[in-house]
Amino acid sequence: MPLFKPMTDDEVAFMESFKIGEMTLQAGTPLLSEGSNSPQLFTALSGFGMRYKLLASGKRQVLSFVLPGDFIGLQAGVMNQQTHSVEAVTNMTLCVFNRTELWTLFRNHAERAFDLTWIAAGEERFLGEALAAVGQKSAYERIAWAFARSFRRLEALKMRDGITVPFPFRQQHLADALGLSLVHTNKTLARLRDRQLVSWADGRLSVPDIGELEEVGLIDESAVAPRPLM
Repeated sequence: MPLFKPMTDDEVAFMESFKIGEMTLQAGTPLLSEGSNSPQLFTALSGFGMRYKLLASGKRQVLSFVLPGDFIGLQAGVMNQQTHSVEAVTNMTLCVFNRTELWTLFRNHAERAFDLTWIAAGEERFLGEALAAVGQKSAYERIAWAFARSFRRLEALKMRDGITVPFPFRQQHLADALGLSLVHTNKTLARLRDRQLVSWADGRLSVPDIGELEEVGLIDESAVAPRPLM
């Protein structure tokens, strides 16, 4: 896909040796738990998940949604411990890597190591943008921002069908990601629907005019940058 940067033959050969297999998860299955030290790293090949953090109060902060092509487990791979959890929201297929080979990547494959650094920097950038949205945008703008960003990414993954993309999350997931109550989320979704900006039902998100939705979400840069695939 054009979304992902091409690899050289040597890089492909290394990734084939780095990969130890594939695994499937059923919806609702935890992949990584906060405080764990997983011996494996993953790339999502299909399906959807979410990264989240549980507070002592029992409240949950969704950090990000996991989409196909995302790399999972880097934090534990570098810091030896997860500070958040990852769970499958739908059935998922994952590419599995041996974490002990991570250092071989840095020692012998500088371009792949840079790709991994790019992924980490990209996640940091996204979390900064998400924090700005949660802290400074209205609920109406936040949800428009989240839908527009997700729509563009899924479009780049060739998952767009007309004006619709898959979005198999629940309203509670969206509320937990954007720091909103479920009631406030529901009312704000109704406003967006009444203005015919979005329609979200049965795991599908429809956006008649993505440009207009991006304006509401105060998004300056709509293009999805090409990214490495691990």
